[in-house]
Amino acid sequence: MTDPRLPIEAGGAPRRVSPGTTLDDVRRQNLSQVLRFVHYRGPSSRAEITRATGLNRSTVGGLVAELGERGLVVESEALQTRRVGRPSAIVNPAETTFAITVNPEIDATEVGIVALGGRVLRTVRHRHERIPTFREFVNVVAAIIDGMRPGFAPESRIVGVGVAVPGLVRPDDASVSIAPHLGWRDAPVSALLSEATGLPVVAGNDANCGVLAESAFGAGRSVDSVVYLNGGASGIGGGISLFGSIVIGHNGQAGEFGHTLVDPAGIECHCGAIGCLETEVSRERLIAALGADSSDLDDLERALAAAWSDPASAGRREIARQIASLGVALRTIVNALNPRCVVFGGFLAAILRVVGADEIIRAIGATLPEGVRDLTLVPSTLGRDNLLIGAAELVFQRLLDDPTIVLPTEAETARRHGQRPGAPAVTPVG
Repeated sequence: MTDPRLPIEAGGAPRRVSPGTTLDDVRRQNLSQVLRFVHYRGPSSRAEITRATGLNRSTVGGLVAELGERGLVVESEALQTRRVGRPSAIVNPAETTFAITVNPEIDATEVGIVALGGRVLRTVRHRHERIPTFREFVNVVAAIIDGMRPGFAPESRIVGVGVAVPGLVRPDDASVSIAPHLGWRDAPVSALLSEATGLPVVAGNDANCGVLAESAFGAGRSVDSVVYLNGGASGIGGGISLFGSIVIGHNGQAGEFGHTLVDPAGIECHCGAIGCLETEVSRERLIAALGADSSDLDDLERALAAAWSDPASAGRREIARQIASLGVALRTIVNALNPRCVVFGGFLAAILRVVGADEIIRAIGATLPEGVRDLTLVPSTLGRDNLLIGAAELVFQRLLDDPTIVLPTEAETARRHGQRPGAPAVTPVG
């Protein structure tokens, strides 16, 4: 994952033009400013874009027109107001320009269509009878994409494919170095999936995708320091956003809070250590203690609420034990990073909603004097769409940086391959 920049406030001051910059460079930078503003802020008037970017009105008009011709924005009529004069048209991110996003897990693979502006248009969930190899995963995803494409409008433009991986992804080539719960190691998933679909593919750690999404569109929007903790079938992952940049570390391993030591006498983790957070705070252990018959998050949250309301229940004792372990990990996070906001996703969000932030903050215990001052613990506001939206952000970055990139429409792609619109060939990976 390279240069995953985020707007703390969409738009912002106009970029300075360095000496030697050509007029084409200036145009690309200005197009980027406008597209970024609309992508992150959503429907906006030309007047709002003019104020946010510092560009003059006529320049903004020309930039919006060019972005429209490129299929990146569309304009709609503004609502009538009591102000004198002609109302400014509303500029919207074009939903016909989108990313295909993928999140593999041990029980299922989810594929989504995410348009500019972060809107999820469609999802497909493919359940696994067993954990797939990375080559089987590539074949399944390529087949799903192939099945989706006949439904795309001829004017649709696919920017690329983004994969949110529950594991470590190498920043240099986007290959999966290790996804332990999936059993993948040194897996060239991006290269194979690109070969199978004919589309550019980028991959990133799932929790990094989560913090990208929450910082851009969700609970961490406009917050300068955000930690995201995701609890899923594959364990607990973490992502860090500081002042608009995602912290990925030297080898892409930053934010692996699931392997924070919380209990020296705990269970052995798959990583070889004892008492890691993800062995002590676990969806499966919750399900077993609650006697829940489903891993569905809504069902799990109802079971959590019922158990938490019964002080004598084994379920409540397990919830309390997991909260204590979570507090130990959060103490390390608070002391090391001093975040303003910690966003909980997956089953951790369900725990937070049931027990409340104060209960978990009490479990943090003693920290440095300012550690928990103004600290907020909030559930993801993007819910199940979080990782798909974050994976789309990985894909959209190159387009947001340079909106002059030529994206063929589905009709153009079909003509080039001598096919009907939306029916490319898919090459299985052996």
